[in-house]
Amino acid sequence: MEVVRRLSPLVLLIVSCSAEFNSTKTEDKSSCRASLGGASLSETHRALVLQLTANEDCIWTLERPENKSIRIIFSHVQLDPEGSCESENIHVFDGKSPKGTLLGKVCSKNDYVPVFESPSNMLTFQIVTDSARIQRTVFIFYYFFTSGPSIPNCGGYLDTPEGSFTSPNYPKPHPEMAYCVWHIQVEKGYKIKLNFKEIFLEADEQYRFDFVAVYDGFSTTSGLMAQVCGRVRPTFESSSDSLTVVLSTDYANSYRGFSASYTSIYVENVNTTSLTCSSDKMRVIINKSYLESFKYNEINLQVNDPTCRPKASNVVEFSIPFDVCGTIKKIEDHSISYSNVITLTTAPTSEVITLQKHLQIIVKCEMEQNSTVEMIYITEDDIIQSQNALGKYNTSMALFESNSFEKTILESPYYVDLNQTLFVQVGLHTSDPNLVVFLDTCSASPTSDFASPTYDLIKMGICNDETCEMYPLSGHYGRFQFNAFKFLRSLGSVYLQCKVFVCDSGDPQSLCHQGCVSRRKRDVSSYKWKTKAMLGPIRLKRDRSASGNSGFQYQTHGDETQNQPFNSLHLFSFMVLALNVVIVAAIIMRHFVNQRIDYKYQKLSDY
Repeated sequence: MEVVRRLSPLVLLIVSCSAEFNSTKTEDKSSCRASLGGASLSETHRALVLQLTANEDCIWTLERPENKSIRIIFSHVQLDPEGSCESENIHVFDGKSPKGTLLGKVCSKNDYVPVFESPSNMLTFQIVTDSARIQRTVFIFYYFFTSGPSIPNCGGYLDTPEGSFTSPNYPKPHPEMAYCVWHIQVEKGYKIKLNFKEIFLEADEQYRFDFVAVYDGFSTTSGLMAQVCGRVRPTFESSSDSLTVVLSTDYANSYRGFSASYTSIYVENVNTTSLTCSSDKMRVIINKSYLESFKYNEINLQVNDPTCRPKASNVVEFSIPFDVCGTIKKIEDHSISYSNVITLTTAPTSEVITLQKHLQIIVKCEMEQNSTVEMIYITEDDIIQSQNALGKYNTSMALFESNSFEKTILESPYYVDLNQTLFVQVGLHTSDPNLVVFLDTCSASPTSDFASPTYDLIKMGICNDETCEMYPLSGHYGRFQFNAFKFLRSLGSVYLQCKVFVCDSGDPQSLCHQGCVSRRKRDVSSYKWKTKAMLGPIRLKRDRSASGNSGFQYQTHGDETQNQPFNSLHLFSFMVLALNVVIVAAIIMRHFVNQRIDYKYQKLSDY
């Protein structure tokens, strides 16, 4: 260990080519000075020890060499534990001053090791302390690096149920100035057990130099479980289905690093078996203790197709797609169901007798309206158990740029021109290749709750709008196009909603094959497998201009201008003109009437 090398001698660093210190000296202040954290440092990296007192406001600026990025690590932060993040904090900015873009904020409440990177040529951090008369210490290590995968096997994404990983070069010494991040993600319903077979890093009670950090989640800010170094063999268990591991090293004293492995642990308590059905597969969970009660294990399990094998952790899990593994699809009374059989097989102890029970687990998913019903039957020497649960089909709706339906439009809201052709696709997410989607009704509404008014683009399987055009059945996709209509011009937003039916492609009596049939002739209520998909909002481009987007100008054609409603100025002018006409007409009429009255009653002159 070369701790003495790191901390002695301590050189007061006022100004250097890599760090500028801006401060105002006053009584009882540290003058914003920093001490070097080691004796032999180059221009590419530095370790700083900041000793701070009350009422500090210090700014440091780091300038990087050309074609390099800056990484700064606050590996040890000891601020006022009673202070608030508003009154005592560290701000990190991208640029040469606190006027730059804020990269992040650090305070005593942070539950992670703060690390910031800047691709620009400068990085600035500002430390402000409150009035508490206590000593603060901040250890900072920063260095310049070349962006890109310069260190092999430094981090990655692990998404298998179990696995292992090591630090780069293990068991040889780890590389210097490495920052590696491993993200572990397992299936929903599981958590992660992480076991370090070995950690061999430079020891330090404050974890300032080389360390491993473990986070309970899928990011480096999701809650620090532990920060470790030295020679240890810790074990961690996540609270969810994700975990993050970080290795950070400095410029000296490289050792073996670490070796780790992880496994998945099923979270829910399953007494015997459980079954859930999604849009494309069934998931069967079997308790290991339940199998052991029959003197079986996962090796003895198989489905209709023996090549589909289970995963084993603290439970045994079968993930059975609807289109493989010997899954049987059955269609009756407008209902689709998928079933499979899990059998427990073992070599008989005798050609004549066996002392083990024969067990079959029959799993079945039946599709219902907006959902699926799961049924599981366990036959155990003529004993049958059953369980039920719920699920549903997964559908989605999207807009596309053209009738090739290749490039999805991701803008939201999506601004369109009047009469612009819109291409809409409703997709079913399932592994069954023999299912097709039929568009029954597609409606437009100015609100997402589809309250009145609404307008039917498609009704009972046929286009209800003159610009609507439906495409032929195309597997898991229902497609149509229409033109942005005048309904959009008076209301700001429009949402689309489609009611779809899912049919078997081999059923000639299904509604998908019948197409447009009157409501009385087709028994829609018997179709258990129907669902909805929604999309929006869609807006006219002139609405974007009116909402403050000065970069877009909408030009209105002459024939469209005639159809525009009067605005308040036009209406007021019209009313004034009409009032003047009425007043003039009344004066003329009165004068005319008076003339007639005078003439009628005029006395004759005496001669």
